[in-house]
Amino acid sequence: MKNHAFILLLILFMIQPLLFAQSKGMVSIKGSRYIPLYGRDSTVVEVKNFEIDIYPVTNADFVSFVKKYPKWQKSKVIKLFADKSYLTNWKNDLQLKDSEKPDSPVTYISWFAAKDYCECQGKRLPTIDEWEYVAMADETTKDARVKASYNKQILAWYEAPRSNENKIGEHPKNVWGVHDLHGLVWEWTLDFNSVLITGESRKDGDKDSNLFCGSAAVNATDLMNYAAFMRYAIRGSLKAKYSMKNLGFRCVKDSDLK
Repeated sequence: MKNHAFILLLILFMIQPLLFAQSKGMVSIKGSRYIPLYGRDSTVVEVKNFEIDIYPVTNADFVSFVKKYPKWQKSKVIKLFADKSYLTNWKNDLQLKDSEKPDSPVTYISWFAAKDYCECQGKRLPTIDEWEYVAMADETTKDARVKASYNKQILAWYEAPRSNENKIGEHPKNVWGVHDLHGLVWEWTLDFNSVLITGESRKDGDKDSNLFCGSAAVNATDLMNYAAFMRYAIRGSLKAKYSMKNLGFRCVKDSDLK
């Protein structure tokens, strides 16, 4: 009987790492239902379990990527997939400018390049709902949006100059174990402008000279959360080929855990 108990205990110890395994450099996020701050008429959204990179993709990461996939080097990228600012902070196809730090978040990256990077790692870009779900956490609380201190801190980060030049991991991790969702750079999402109202979708009597606008605020659940509104407004101003000095990305992948 004792032998059977010992064998059973040994099997449990062997299986446990498999049950709770997560990918290297990523953390597991347990999904749930929540109400996004903006978009889709404040309906409840269900986020399924997934894994997310602990840190944004760095300059060093992307150097390794373009060495392996030359089509994304700055002199070879197809202009349909990147504007003229793409990798403008690089000295040449394989070297950063001397002013750039290898462990700073990579920027001047188009959505197309970010998407392909993630897919080449067996991952993908996060959806807006996934990104916002993880980013609404602070160091102790999974949903810190009701805390005035949380929103003030994020706004202070957004106002900080040249934050894109800082190293990853210098801000405290949130309760999920994820670093730098706020405080370094904006980040691409898979569906970055999906919550905006287009001119084509409005009634004929409500025409606007701009095709896209920042009117996602029409669907806000909390109009006082300016930090989140700024993120949605920035996303709505983007096109997939754009590259900016304060726009980077990280990857996610679907979780095997149910």
